[in-house]
Order: sequence, then structure tokens, then C-alpha cells
Amino acid sequence: MQNLVAIIAETPNLLAIAKPAGLITHRDGRNEETSLSEWVGERYPELRGVGGAWVSPQGEEVPLNGVVHRLDKQTSGVVLVAKDEETFVALKEEFRARRVKKTYLAYVHGHMENEGEIVAEIARTSEAPKRWFAKPCTKEHPRAAITAWRPLRHLSAEGGEPVSLIEVKPQTGRTHQIRVHLSSIGHPIIADNLYGEGKPALLEFTRLALHALRIELSLFGEPLVFEASLPHDFMRIDVRR
Repeated sequence: MQNLVAIIAETPNLLAIAKPAGLITHRDGRNEETSLSEWVGERYPELRGVGGAWVSPQGEEVPLNGVVHRLDKQTSGVVLVAKDEETFVALKEEFRARRVKKTYLAYVHGHMENEGEIVAEIARTSEAPKRWFAKPCTKEHPRAAITAWRPLRHLSAEGGEPVSLIEVKPQTGRTHQIRVHLSSIGHPIIADNLYGEGKPALLEFTRLALHALRIELSLFGEPLVFEASLPHDFMRIDVRR
């Protein structure tokens, strides 16, 4: 899996990396899978220790090696890595202040006819097995999560099942936000085993059909745009269906 990691761009301050689906961003203390942050530490030893470490639920200190944000294991796309502490702090602030513009592509169940916006808190169930769910709220709510989408194409999958390719722009960055929000309006992402409500994995997807396509931001006054090429499982779909 590590040999599928690609460098999109490198500046004096940061790396933009294309993470493949199936690779975890950080080890979480529950398994021994090699992570993207470990790949960074091996490929760029001078970045070891940048950003410090986070403590996993199991109490393990996991070095960040400059990796500023995360993607779910089964999500592909752009990840930013800071080369020094100043850049790490600056990037963290850009994400915290919601000045980073993120664009995703997703294949979802059903035909989504209109563009729209979801405003709902990402809450967690109290009973086991614990999972996240959408709890409608206003934008003024301190824990409000906001996701905008617009349909790009309608397709027919196996058995004539309706599918949409959509562009998704999360305005916040909560855990599983896009997955939970889309599921809450009846259009779960294809091959989402957690929030897909038992729906079949269409279009031959064997992983979550979600790709972090683009990140736009300003760093130290310089506007930057990084885009990850579409992976094979997105490219192979005949959009004329």
C-alpha cells in the first residue's frame, strides 16, 4: 500500500500527498498497520517529530510527523504535511478557522436532483455499538457541522439502481461528517459499510466511494491549490450509464 502513496507537490513549507484508499493516516493503537505518518517519517526523516504526537484511546503516543489532518482509511485523496513547527501551527489554525476549502467527490445511492446544504451536529450514540449520527441544529449551534453538495451526474448501476456522482464541500471537519450527513438524507455513500443501511456496494466499489479531490488555502499570504488525481476505481466508471 505504501508504494501507492504519491507526492502531489512540494513547497519549502509543506508536502501535498495523495493518500490511497486502504492506508490509515495514523496508527490508532488498536492494530499494527503501517500508517501514512510513518511513511512520511521513513521517506522524510527530517520531519520526524514535527507537530508532536497525539495520544490514542489506548494511551499510545503516535508521532504526527507533520501530518496536519486526517482522512478515513477507505477515503483517498489530498493530505497536507507540514515541514516545520511554524507551518504546522499555521496550517492547524487555517483548518480550525475554517479557511481551508475542501472539495470531495462521492458516488451515492439514489439520484440527487438539486444542490443543497446539511446543517446537523455529529453526535454519538450512547448504546453499543457506538456510532455517529446527524442531529439537526442551527448554524449558530457551537457543534454545528455543515456540508454542501451539488450533483454532477446521474448513473444507473447494477440492476438499474440509481446512483449519483456528487461534489461535496464540507465547511467543518467533524469525524465521519460527510458519511453521516449524506446517510441522514437518504443518500449514503456507496460501499459505506457503517452508514450504508445495508445497501449493496454498487459500481464494483470495494471501498468507500469517497475521494478528497482538492484543497485550497492561503499559507503565509500565498494562495495554494492542491488536487489529487482520480484513483482507478473512480476513473474506470463509464459516466455515460
